[in-house]
Amino acid sequence: MNFCVSPLIEKVHFPPISEVKEWLAARPAEGPELIDLCQAVPDYPPAPELTAHLGELLADPLTSRYSPDEGLPEARAALCGYYERKYGALIAPSELCLTIGASQAFWLAVVTLCRAGDEMVVQAPYYFDHAMALEMLGIRGVYAPFDEESGGLPSPARIEALIGARTRAILLVTPSNPTGAITPPELLAELYELARRRNIALILDETYNEFIPAGGRPHELFARPGWGGHLVHIASFGKTLALTGYRAGMLAASRQFIRHALKAQDTMAVCQPRITQHAVRFGVERLEGWVAANREQMTRRHDLFRHEFLKPGNPFHLAASGAFFAWVRHPFPGLSGRQAARRMLDEAGILCLPGEVFGPGMEGYLRLAFGNIHAEMIPEAVRRFRGMGW
Repeated sequence: MNFCVSPLIEKVHFPPISEVKEWLAARPAEGPELIDLCQAVPDYPPAPELTAHLGELLADPLTSRYSPDEGLPEARAALCGYYERKYGALIAPSELCLTIGASQAFWLAVVTLCRAGDEMVVQAPYYFDHAMALEMLGIRGVYAPFDEESGGLPSPARIEALIGARTRAILLVTPSNPTGAITPPELLAELYELARRRNIALILDETYNEFIPAGGRPHELFARPGWGGHLVHIASFGKTLALTGYRAGMLAASRQFIRHALKAQDTMAVCQPRITQHAVRFGVERLEGWVAANREQMTRRHDLFRHEFLKPGNPFHLAASGAFFAWVRHPFPGLSGRQAARRMLDEAGILCLPGEVFGPGMEGYLRLAFGNIHAEMIPEAVRRFRGMGW
């Protein structure tokens, strides 16, 4: 008799990026050269001085050993300094846990905060890994609708209307994956006050916080005394430092929350790899200028993309954009996002993600990750969109 999988995981859809990349095998050989707008990965390598630093550390036997579950003291101290500069943060090392990417930080947050049957209000369109994790854990996602007129910004009033007796948290990604929308500090302050008033958590995934134009401060929430009572922060340094394969994430919350999260950390991953912790420490201490230069490069790419995409005659509509992403409405009546994305691949050589993997009712949209193509490729990519008819 065959073994059975959990009914919860059986209902979860296959990882969207893996699904879309499987389409490449069936793509016509005579089609145009591929332009990959599917997965958000910086197209530039890590800083040479960081690579050299890590090469030296590999000879040290200690680099291959476990670290404390929450991370090396010196790495967490360096991060506290970074957060003070970046956010004006009142944050202590005991309020941080280094994780295997932002995805593991999210799992830690959810299993610490929720149990099966609980609910979480999630701003749509959402990052698909978040919804998949909630579904696997038996936690009901209650989705705040996408508002195209506001460029995808959340509405505190709409979110509050969705909070019920079993709600444990509000979940928001800013800058957004998939829309790129950057939620302004004053709106984040409103959402924090809403969470505090309703005695729930505000979970902020700020994976793309270093790609806010001009390096603006994302918010002032960390400067509030007792911020960890209602704020759970998820971070990634993989995009910031071009180290996506190193899986460099972080969870920040109250000391009490982190103490409980470490129970899950110890059974899930034990610790973030030491080599990754050294990379993060080096990056936040010594690569501020390098990070700023890449931020400016991404801003130029975004501006160029919008300039090209918004020229008259484009059958696709730009609904929102920012950081690494553009969220576009496709012009194909009756086609789902998957069907539209397959058509884009087969006819235009554009690989992108279908809207429905980011939430119910999103079949009319596509997500483009323009942050991982060179600026000189952007006009050609947009030209291919313009060449697609109804």
